[in-house]
Amino acid sequence: MKRTPKSFDGFYPKFSKALGAGGLAVLLAPGVAFACALPPSVILTLPTGHYITAAALTVALTAIMGVTAHRLPVMAPHLVWERRVLLPASLTSYLSFLAFLGLILVGLFGARDPMHNLMTLVFWTGVWIAVPLGSMLLGNLWRPLNPWTGPVRIARTLLGRTGSIGLARLGHWPAVAGYAGFVWFQMVSLYPDDPAVLAQVALTYWAAIFALAVLEGEDWLAQGEFLTVLFGFIAKVAPLWHESDVQRTRLIRGWPGTQVLSMPPLSPSAVVFVSLALAALTFDGLAETFWWQALIGENPLEPTGRSAVMWENTGGLLAIWVLTLGLILGSILLGRRIGGGFATGPVMLSFLAIAAGYHAAHYLVMLLTAGQYTLAALNDPLMTGDNWLGLPPFFVSFGFLTDPRVMPVIYGLQFAAILGAHLLAVLLGLKLAGQGARPLAHLPMTLLMVGYTVLGLWLLSTARSG
Repeated sequence: MKRTPKSFDGFYPKFSKALGAGGLAVLLAPGVAFACALPPSVILTLPTGHYITAAALTVALTAIMGVTAHRLPVMAPHLVWERRVLLPASLTSYLSFLAFLGLILVGLFGARDPMHNLMTLVFWTGVWIAVPLGSMLLGNLWRPLNPWTGPVRIARTLLGRTGSIGLARLGHWPAVAGYAGFVWFQMVSLYPDDPAVLAQVALTYWAAIFALAVLEGEDWLAQGEFLTVLFGFIAKVAPLWHESDVQRTRLIRGWPGTQVLSMPPLSPSAVVFVSLALAALTFDGLAETFWWQALIGENPLEPTGRSAVMWENTGGLLAIWVLTLGLILGSILLGRRIGGGFATGPVMLSFLAIAAGYHAAHYLVMLLTAGQYTLAALNDPLMTGDNWLGLPPFFVSFGFLTDPRVMPVIYGLQFAAILGAHLLAVLLGLKLAGQGARPLAHLPMTLLMVGYTVLGLWLLSTARSG
């Protein structure tokens, strides 16, 4: 029997009231953006301040028009086609597990150069960037690639295990803990790109999740394993997606975010998880800005390295997480008090669009740069001059980062991803707020959306040290 998520509304932390007002001012602070930007100084020539102002006005006007409109766009799913399942998820999962073991061996015994080791390249470029980006367009690509489902099903069958140990009662808290540890490893720890270190961490994590899933059941992965939860949430904004059972699969189309409207309200642990996803991307962009470097006493032109700022970055990451959660909860609470409606679980679903858009914008340049190394390594994994993929000769090049014709296009794509994500979040928020919400109830959330838009575009266009 499906359990109804416990409501977050009855036990808001007291800090949300204080942070709701003060934190919003912090988000709106970078109002005038500097035009000196991404590492490629081509962005110096772009009027990024005008971009940011126009985006903020667009989000605000969209919210106003949505509130005053008598009818919002209908977001309904439509069947494209239906057919038999060709490859069961248990088989593709097991094949993915075998590929994972191969990557672990490459990471442990291959080249220590992260730009020539498939463990580092496939994980950071393929799993962490390409899979979620593809899921935003084509639905949850992680479901068939999940390296746990097949092995867990086999292990439980061999052991004759059918029960659970009650981990489901913990909700998404195990995923929150796993995601928090991963974010710290990625953004604060000393060697996230070292192939051997990454392989050891990945193998340890896989083994821990495998053991828990064998005890609890494979369905637990959807709420207890952070990659499964994160990619599943991000995939909810896709305009195309699959709905599958054991024998049949259906391709569905609809407005981006259509799936979000059919989701159950987020539980308190899921709310915290989504806030962490937003905070992680915010801090990852903030940590390299000149503003943050000056705040922690670093010279951005002569950085001392990660080891010198581990405590500062750890504290900053936690502070941004608390601030993000407090701002969102504070805005929802204030909206409900002044205008009714606005239950936390449903409204929080609208932020899935922002999490997806920020992920796409934040990692686009990395995909275009490290992706070249990944293709080269896949084409010649043993570095012996082979051509496994049959690609024509090519050289890894970052020259496009200084091309005044290309970089504005890249920035334009990032701009569109962030603006589009916020516009979709506004639309979803209007639909999810509840019919009892009066127009004034949307004001705090609109201000937060505008501030978040300004902050996201400022992070893309301000001076950075890396």
